[in-house]
Amino acid sequence: MVPFIGEEVDVGYDAARVVILPVPYEATTTYRQGCQHGPAALLDASDQLEYYDVELQREVCFEVGIHTHSPVADTREAPVRAQQMLQDIQTTVAEMVAAGKFVLGLGGEHSITAGIVAGYRQVYGDEPFTVVQIDAHGDLRDVYEGSKHNHACVMHRILEMGLPSLPVGIRSVCRQEAELIQQRQIPVIWDHEMVGDPQWCDRALGAITTEKVFLTVDLDGLDGSVLPGVGTPQPGGLTWHQLTGFLRRLSQGHQLIGADVVELCPIPHSVVSEFTAAKLTYKIVGYYADGVKF
Repeated sequence: MVPFIGEEVDVGYDAARVVILPVPYEATTTYRQGCQHGPAALLDASDQLEYYDVELQREVCFEVGIHTHSPVADTREAPVRAQQMLQDIQTTVAEMVAAGKFVLGLGGEHSITAGIVAGYRQVYGDEPFTVVQIDAHGDLRDVYEGSKHNHACVMHRILEMGLPSLPVGIRSVCRQEAELIQQRQIPVIWDHEMVGDPQWCDRALGAITTEKVFLTVDLDGLDGSVLPGVGTPQPGGLTWHQLTGFLRRLSQGHQLIGADVVELCPIPHSVVSEFTAAKLTYKIVGYYADGVKF
């Protein structure tokens, strides 16, 4: 895989503050397949990004130091068992976090987030952090299609780690998920309640009770007209400026410790989705850098 933004930007692992971790894992997709090719497509598209961020008025990539790691849990050529995938990711991420890196995972299906968060949990121990979830779906099923590691179950696995979550943009859940949300009093920011409500961002940020946050972005959380290349599309969703505005305020009010961008499913003969995903990834790097004030 090519380095994020380009070889001339990659400073190597030791000098990097941000490590891009491709995880081209796909095993449980339930509608349109192809997200195992998402990381490579995003990295290829990132070569077309401008270094200069117009909003932040900086060439963030040269300030923060970025390195693209070799892929883990790669199913493009051979199957990878879920337990092995999670262990490989956790081990890799924990080593990076212990070395002071900001890890930004690229999926692959959403189930990889459990491994990334477990890596952070291993290093942080009892120190709490909130998992902020941008998504169309609740992903709170305990088991789906016979697997606890289905992409539809990832946030249930996060709850089992004892971590609070903030789901934003949700517009599709099953009855059992709705009951769990009520029982656990999970502060969901429902997509339909965001429409016409200029205060939704304030409500979302006000629901976060920890200083530190981990961000997971399932790309189907965005409006399909903005990013159509996903495996499980849903009508509605966040606009580009709704999402980036929320993420900037999130990074200004809380310490962003890590992130992932998952479920990119490239569409043949179109580069819109992968380029948008690449730009979002760079925005997350920029907001992280802006929040820690390099």
